Formats: sequence, C-alpha cells, structure tokens
Amino acid sequence: MYTAVDLFDLSQTEHAPVFADDAPAWEALPRIAGYLAAKLQPAVHATVSPQALVGDHVFLGEGTIVEPGAYIEGPAIIGRNCQIRHGAYVRANVIVGDGCVVGNSCELKNALLFNDCQVSHFNYVGDSILGHHAHLGAGVVLSNLKSISGNIVVGQAEDAVDTGLRKFGALVGDRAELGCNSVLNPGSIIGRDSVVYPNTNWRGVLPANHIVKNRAQQEVVERNAEQ
Repeated sequence: MYTAVDLFDLSQTEHAPVFADDAPAWEALPRIAGYLAAKLQPAVHATVSPQALVGDHVFLGEGTIVEPGAYIEGPAIIGRNCQIRHGAYVRANVIVGDGCVVGNSCELKNALLFNDCQVSHFNYVGDSILGHHAHLGAGVVLSNLKSISGNIVVGQAEDAVDTGLRKFGALVGDRAELGCNSVLNPGSIIGRDSVVYPNTNWRGVLPANHIVKNRAQQEVVERNAEQ
C-alpha cells in the first residue's frame, strides 16, 4: 500500500508526474524541488492582501485568496480557489492543489497537497503528501524528523522499510481524517478513508478504512474542600 495509486487518486492533482510508477510514494518528496524548478512559471492570478508577503518564485491560481499576514516563500505552486489565511507560512518546495485551505498558523514545507485538502488551524505539514479531501483537525502535527539520527523507517519489525530519507513526515490518503491535536510520527502512512481520533500519538501504517481510537482512561472524582 505504499505506491501513489494505493493511496491517492492521481486525477485529483495536476502534478502526478512527480510520482514514479510502482515506486513508494515517499520517493516523490525529494523530487518536488526539481519538479518546481522545471515547471514553475511565477504568476499571480489571485487576490493578495497588501499585508501578505509573496516570494518571487510563486504561482497563485485564479480565485485564490491570500489574506493579511500570510507568507508564501516559494518556490511554490498554489492552485485555483484556495484560501491562504492569516498567519499561514508556506515555505520552500510546496505544491497546493485546487480548492485547498491553508489556515491560521499553519506551516507547510516540502509538501504536496492534492485538491480540496483542509489544513485549517495550527498545523505543521513537513515533508508530507496529503491526498484528495484529506482533513487535518486543529493542532495536527506531521512530524518529519526523528529525535535520534538515521533514516526514516516505515513499518515495524520484519515489515520495516528504510526510506533512505532523513526527513519524511507522512502520507495521508484520500479522504483521511486526522482529529484535533493528533501527532503522526515520522514515516507514518494513513490509508484512504481512515480516521485518527483526537489526541492520538500515531506511528506506523494504518490500512484503508480503519479507525485509530484513543482510549486514554479518565477518572472523575469529587472535589474536596482542600482542592
């Protein structure tokens, strides 16, 4: 389930050539920079606030709105009818599809978003790919760097695969839902139509059409006079 067609509807991006046939989808990540260098033709067809900052190597599609306080560093391609909201930070080597939302205090770096993604509130998306209609709840973090040295590994034990990448966040399949304040550790893969419940710390591969439930036990006690 690691190839692009396993996770994503490639008709929902204009940038499918960044993926290689039958290769793990994460291999697209180091190719984003070269793809943008070859394909990017800077232009602004969007409505951009005078209080926003847009770099020289940026394409903004028709109908897109860039709100005050947003910073698009580039190189970046941002599609049609997107919302780049106040305080968003779009760093180098980012591709955003049509109809996407990049919201308040969200940071994107070396990432590809398919059409209609929702990255709306306080999210970090580093070295990651989000499929069509993927949705990140408030505070979701796609962590892209291990605390100890070494390449990112996908899977565990005998199924582990060395990606060869020092930085790799997550592959989030089409229509996947990540609940508020959940964290995906480096090398996580979330299959199509799967759900990660809020406040979950996830590591590994979640197959399509599955749910990760956070069942942390809570205790309710009566408050005494000293508390």
